[in-house]
Amino acid sequence: MNASRAVAQAPIAPRRRVSLWVRLIPLGITAVCFAVLYTRLNSAAAAQGTGLVAYLAGIFAHVSWSQWLAMMVPYCVFYFLVDTLVLWRVINWFNASIAYKDLIPVRGSSYILSIVNEQVSKGAVALYLHKRANVPGWEVGSSMLFIMVCELYYLLGWATFGVLRQWTKLPPIFHVIPWIALAAGAFFVIFFLFFNGRFGVLETLRDRPIFYAFRQAKLWHYGLIVAMRTPLLFAAVVIYTLALRLFGVSTGFGEMLGYLPVIFFGAATPGPMRSVAILLWVLLFPEKPGEMAAFGFVQHNFFILFNGAMGLLFLRRAMRDLFGAPSEPA
Repeated sequence: MNASRAVAQAPIAPRRRVSLWVRLIPLGITAVCFAVLYTRLNSAAAAQGTGLVAYLAGIFAHVSWSQWLAMMVPYCVFYFLVDTLVLWRVINWFNASIAYKDLIPVRGSSYILSIVNEQVSKGAVALYLHKRANVPGWEVGSSMLFIMVCELYYLLGWATFGVLRQWTKLPPIFHVIPWIALAAGAFFVIFFLFFNGRFGVLETLRDRPIFYAFRQAKLWHYGLIVAMRTPLLFAAVVIYTLALRLFGVSTGFGEMLGYLPVIFFGAATPGPMRSVAILLWVLLFPEKPGEMAAFGFVQHNFFILFNGAMGLLFLRRAMRDLFGAPSEPA
């Protein structure tokens, strides 16, 4: 109890201010993406002898939105359930024993915050675990960081598979991804051995609380998290392939398995409105710029907004768990 109070009462170090140029990078990326999109869409509209707004409106008008929603809503719910499962698994490995159903409200509510800032949403999860199970904030942060590393390698691994599968059909810029994966793989070997104490250097760095989960993690922990996320990719391949056909563009499931990991890897790039992902769709299907821009826009933005809407269903319960009076022990 005293240790828990000491953790709770420990002074919080002031946050380091982020440089202005670092904060402007996502906006710069977004501006470049939308400049390219505008150029391509405006050219396509001019080729059809119409204005840009009318060109895009015609594309949206021909989509069966009832069919689209019938596919996207179950997919978003499935993602939420698997995403919570991954969080539950990691927290129970490294932090505390928490029931899956007890994580659903706070994980759902954190999607509301992730619309604005993904890091703030992770902070909400950390606060919940600190209040509920007296888990030090740094250790929870370590688990969230562990999930992020696993997700990075999950996306990079499948993106590499996608590029190799569709090598001749992808623009040359995508051919750099396997080399990035190779470098990342070499880095992971050193990274894993370092946190498992195989190198007798920088021990002070290794022992910091923020790296707690990495010191505890075995190789199979990383592999299992990647495996747990993989059904999400297969579900997305099916849903995105069928949804794309509603926009008048046909592609096979095998082709989508090659394309989609690359798109998701691009969607992880910081920036509003998933601008990189939208641009990648247009680059992959240059003959249909309007359809692909509309498709990318609604797919990625509906996903984050619908998840945020689901979070509203759990917000009251999550707020009670976070700030309500603690329940008395039985």
